[in-house]
Amino acid sequence: MNNQRLILLVVCIGCYVTTITSQNYRIDNKIGIYGGLTSFNISTDDFVTESNSGWLVGMAATVDLPHRWYNVSYNIQLSENKLDFAASPVVSAQQEMVTYKVFMAQVTLMGHLKLVGNNLTIDAGPMLQYNGNLNIQDENQSNYILQGYNTLTAGDISEISKFHVNGAIGISVGIDWLKVRGQYIYGFTNIFNRLNDDNLVPNSDFRGNQNMLVFSAMLLF
Repeated sequence: MNNQRLILLVVCIGCYVTTITSQNYRIDNKIGIYGGLTSFNISTDDFVTESNSGWLVGMAATVDLPHRWYNVSYNIQLSENKLDFAASPVVSAQQEMVTYKVFMAQVTLMGHLKLVGNNLTIDAGPMLQYNGNLNIQDENQSNYILQGYNTLTAGDISEISKFHVNGAIGISVGIDWLKVRGQYIYGFTNIFNRLNDDNLVPNSDFRGNQNMLVFSAMLLF
């Protein structure tokens, strides 16, 4: 009888310790909804470009690991971005800026390095992207000649590459239910690679890497 009581006592203590331990290492999952503004450009030696503004919305699933020095989140975001290319109505005429719009869908796995708990983190991770074509905002400019060329028009470069691998790094500041984030995204793949298949300019090798700044606010549930 005493042995049975001793076994029961050990089991109860074990259950109590297990419960406390699991509480100390409890994983906290949250869903975040965010939106913000973007500044988008393409770094290239083949065209004269300028960054322009856009918007972004997204959703994040965050895994908070209290016993670790980092958290992990999975992000899906949609954005419409703009950028400008220098062009002119005819060769040697005064240059104007032709504005393009491009729609993007991005999926990211982010690691969050805790600097001050969950209130201040450094964020970094890989990103997969699908984007649409470069669409000219003013169709009347589709026949403008791009700066540096004699026959290449603004409409000729619409069909850019669709799938890309990017890297993202940033910083997040906030409290449990609200975060403000600044993020820089860089494209490792050549966004103009599709243009080389079209032989738009003999012996051309168009190259460009996208870069985007994102400033957003996130609500966490």
